[in-house]
Amino acid sequence: MLGLFRSNKNKINLEGVGVDMHSHLIPGIDDGVKSIEESIQSIKLLHEIGYTHIVTTPHIMSDYYPNTPQIIKEGLEKVRLAVQKEGIPIKIDAAAEYYIDYQFYTRFEEAELLTINNRFILFELSFLNPPEILKDIIFKMQTAGYIPILAHPERYSYWFRNFNIFKELKDRGVWMQVNINSFADEYGVPTRKLAEKLVKEDMVDLIGSDFHRPQHIEVMRMALRNKCLQKFITSGKMRNKELFA
Repeated sequence: MLGLFRSNKNKINLEGVGVDMHSHLIPGIDDGVKSIEESIQSIKLLHEIGYTHIVTTPHIMSDYYPNTPQIIKEGLEKVRLAVQKEGIPIKIDAAAEYYIDYQFYTRFEEAELLTINNRFILFELSFLNPPEILKDIIFKMQTAGYIPILAHPERYSYWFRNFNIFKELKDRGVWMQVNINSFADEYGVPTRKLAEKLVKEDMVDLIGSDFHRPQHIEVMRMALRNKCLQKFITSGKMRNKELFA
């Protein structure tokens, strides 16, 4: 069983989580870190709380962040070189957080996808309205041999009063990834309550930092003192390690 805090200094220890599979640590290409210095500072902070492997996941969103695999891979190499130069003992990979829209849907078959370990696709939805094509794109992902991971389901306010949608998505084979900082009210009390309910109802597969900037570490430290989150991390139900099993 994972000990969430080091008993001698009461420091957070997330070594047992395995991998942080949602963050924005490639500078200047989305709403995450803005410089290589911020990137390194963020990675150092994540390493200090126990992470030894990070899969950073820049947004790919046609209207706002039209990133390509080439842009992300080039950015990843710059981050890796900086990490090596700083001597931080951590593994850095990259995938993407795909925004589900009609452009993604229509180009899915021909697109080069950045996935987690060639198996998992991290995707997000509009915060305003659920996409009508959601079930169809999930089917496309699965038919192509991928396991879809829904990013931060607790943040979609249009589902706050429709818990059955999460059961339906789970029945369809979708994995759920909640943000750690949701447990510290970063996105509001209703979001925290939904995150806790998802955990209690065994809907959550993964946790992610969704780290955007160094300042996020303080909220993350507060979130990791949430009893529901602590219980989930030590329950044996978390599947972060399975991403690279």
